[in-house]
Amino acid sequence: MGNGEREKTSSGSSGYGRDWADKFMKRKRFLPFIVLLLVAAIVAAGAWAWLRRPVAVQVVETKQDVPIQVFGLGTVEAQILSRIGFETAGTLVELRADHGDSVQVGALLARLDSREQEARVAQARAAVKQAEAAIEEAMANVERADALLKEKTLTNVRQQELLGRGPVSQQTADEAQAAADVAKADLVQARSAVTVARANLEQTKAALAFEAARLAKFSLSAPFDALVVERHHELGSALNVNEAVFTLVDPATIWVRAYIDEARAGAIEIGQQAEVIRRSAPERRIPATVVRVDIESDRVNEEYRVYARCGGCPLAFHLGEQAEVRITVARLPSARLIKLNALANVRGQQATAWTVEDGRLQKRQVMLGHRTLDGRVEIVSGVPEGAEIVNGPIAGLKVGRKATIVGGESGT
Repeated sequence: MGNGEREKTSSGSSGYGRDWADKFMKRKRFLPFIVLLLVAAIVAAGAWAWLRRPVAVQVVETKQDVPIQVFGLGTVEAQILSRIGFETAGTLVELRADHGDSVQVGALLARLDSREQEARVAQARAAVKQAEAAIEEAMANVERADALLKEKTLTNVRQQELLGRGPVSQQTADEAQAAADVAKADLVQARSAVTVARANLEQTKAALAFEAARLAKFSLSAPFDALVVERHHELGSALNVNEAVFTLVDPATIWVRAYIDEARAGAIEIGQQAEVIRRSAPERRIPATVVRVDIESDRVNEEYRVYARCGGCPLAFHLGEQAEVRITVARLPSARLIKLNALANVRGQQATAWTVEDGRLQKRQVMLGHRTLDGRVEIVSGVPEGAEIVNGPIAGLKVGRKATIVGGESGT
């Protein structure tokens, strides 16, 4: 082979190598795009397969005998609470009750120094006796005047008879008549004195009653069967009029005053059953009854004031202690209750719920009813017969997607 042929052959081989290298480099540039397309295809296939598989959901179960309650927060109070003191000023010289004592109605609790007033009562009592003696004296004067009148009347009758016969002068007869008239006037006066004496007796009795009433104000008695909550003063204290000495409560009137949102309080009625849970005993639920609902609502907080009293409340109460009140306003014989976070587009008593119908997910407009304290709400209508209501988070659900029911309610 000559030099020309070797050069030609070498030149041809070199050109073929360059063509192959150029094609390889072009394909290498498109390789990342090809890999991305393959990955995207795999992801899309996986997503399609995931979307095609049934989603597992939990559904609402029908509950029986469901209590519907409203919640209120309040304090332990007493309907009958009195801060009692003396109706007169004085110095405290006797105390017969203290904090925590149970006292009966009429029991003496305390007494003021009453020596001066006792002297006034004694003086008034002496005046009554004096008035009674004056009546006896006046009555005796009436008897004497009556006897004298009878005597003067008989004398006058005889003198007038003798005047017609002549033995008695006109002057003597006139004197006898005058004496009879005077005796008659004296009797009238004696009887009037009796009336005055009796009036004086009534006056002195009234004065005695007045002083006795004032004396009674120096003693302080229990106005009702009570428990002493606090004693405000000790022996020797100088007290003003109506200054509180004791705070008393009637244990039978202990109740809880609860504040309940107006939006939930509309169904509350007197006589409904309730539960009281005191902060000091959170594990103990005390049965109670609604006994009063204030006519006037709290304008600032927009709350009802509701009072619940328990029939067997423990005596160891503490006024002002915080307490919860749960009032049962209705009982549902059966109900399907759904969690609020399983609903969408909640507007008043309407909302959107997810259902499982023939194995696929659907959306339904439903009507809502009562709400429970644990955040569930009653589905009243809007669910087709045979459909199940999805209960739980609703993110990612699609209409028409297959669904598998995996059990009952969650978190209820």
